[in-house]
Amino acid sequence: MRKIKKGDQVVVITGKDKGKRGNVLRVLADDRVLVESVNMVKRHTRPNPNRNIAGGILDKEAPIHISNVALFNGATGKGERVGLRRLEDGRKVRYFKRSGEVADV
Repeated sequence: MRKIKKGDQVVVITGKDKGKRGNVLRVLADDRVLVESVNMVKRHTRPNPNRNIAGGILDKEAPIHISNVALFNGATGKGERVGLRRLEDGRKVRYFKRSGEVADV
């Protein structure tokens, strides 16, 4: 089980986009994530009429390392570290290390 999953709301904790918040669009194999509207780069694209691509300079998200984001805790309004814990019924869940509350419902 991963500590950060697709669809999670995360906060960037280091780098040029520090403090920005967004949803995880994709988790890549090499411990990187794509976060919505974070780490934006310019992509020069050639027009392709077969695929209906106009071309030009497009903005897109670049991957950011998973260690540079923290899961957002709605109760505290901050990003917090996450750990894994096994419940009494045998389920494996993520929990916030600071407060101890379960992140997965």
